Amino acid sequence: MENQHQDGFVLAEITTTGIGLVTFGHPMSNSLPGHILQSLAQTITEITNDDRCKVLVLQSQGSKAFCAGASFDELVAINDEPSGLEFFSGFAKVINACRKAPKLIIGRVQGRAVGGGVGLASATDYCFATTRAQVKLSELAVGIGPFVVGPAVQRKIGLSAMSELAIDATGWRSAEWAKEKGLFTQIFADEQQMDQAIQQLTSQLASSNPEAMKALKEIFWQGTENWDELLLKRAAISGRLVLSEFTKSAISSFKAK
Repeated sequence: MENQHQDGFVLAEITTTGIGLVTFGHPMSNSLPGHILQSLAQTITEITNDDRCKVLVLQSQGSKAFCAGASFDELVAINDEPSGLEFFSGFAKVINACRKAPKLIIGRVQGRAVGGGVGLASATDYCFATTRAQVKLSELAVGIGPFVVGPAVQRKIGLSAMSELAIDATGWRSAEWAKEKGLFTQIFADEQQMDQAIQQLTSQLASSNPEAMKALKEIFWQGTENWDELLLKRAAISGRLVLSEFTKSAISSFKAK
């Protein structure tokens, strides 16, 4: 499976040992324009419903940022509420695709995660990271707020830690902080060590009982059954806020840095 685009890509493959790999990439620090979000949600759904896939690894390209979150270019271009709802619904679709996937999803976070990138990491079931994987919810700093990814982040690290990230929207938190709060399960000094650990765990899971893993996943995500509706409501909030002059000015200032 492959979805290439001149402005980023999503690639998917299933190894002979049953390990699914979904990789996304974008020239701007692996940011997430609308077409990447749509493709990512569709790809995650398709690969995790393929009987050949026993477990999925979600990762991004390169050795720098894991994900810079929403595409500022697209945010600035939004000029009506339906367009805003459509864009932010992309994040809802990706989180819900991870939530509904019948296979366990392993996150691979090699570098910094911002906004929607923190949401992606939170939507995985077990997340590996390097010590360079600092996290930040920057949405309030540009006049919006982490409304769509908030439920996923809160589910993973709790309301107190999520509030800390959301309120201090310009401050980075270390990978160690993220591990302490429960976002990352393990952190490593470099990508090589992380990939060895991922290989070990995914190989183990690929030979585990698929029905047992599916049942475990359903238990892990109990209480989120209303997220199809909830995350769309949250997307509508962001879709309205992004139209304000305050937000457009703040995003333009960020882009100019």
